[in-house]
Amino acid sequence: MTKGETRTPSFLAKNPNGRIPVLELESGELLPESNAILWYLAEGTAFLPAERLARAQVLQWMFFEQYSHEPYIAVVRFLVTHDIALADWQRAALEDRRRQGYAALGVMETHLRARKFFVAEQYTIADIALYAYTHVAGEGGFDLAPYPSVVAWLDRVRSQSAHVPITAG
Repeated sequence: MTKGETRTPSFLAKNPNGRIPVLELESGELLPESNAILWYLAEGTAFLPAERLARAQVLQWMFFEQYSHEPYIAVVRFLVTHDIALADWQRAALEDRRRQGYAALGVMETHLRARKFFVAEQYTIADIALYAYTHVAGEGGFDLAPYPSVVAWLDRVRSQSAHVPITAG
């Protein structure tokens, strides 16, 4: 992505939106968008509840991740960890993104105060989606100490079998 490889004609043929990830299925079909991929892979597993309302709540948190979490926590992390040179207006926008990232963490904290996981007291793809950038939020300068329920949830997710962090460190 940082080398422009997602903008090449060969990649754009796989995903015209030029974004990662893209899952190539055994049939050769391509499925872009991380949450669509999670939903597809989770179908028929314990990661996606069978009950209708619980499934909708999984979607609720996956939409939250895409619209209220990722644009702020992940983008701030990307800009900080890739040492992107910013103009003054971009630095101001970065601080606004950081504020909105903290707001998202506040929503998560409130929800998790009385719950082990985001939906139906079970580990679902909603947790997987939200964990991805929350567990590395510190790399973007986010202090998670004021969010003890989020930190405890991160530990619960980290303890799941086959856990793989986004970075080696």
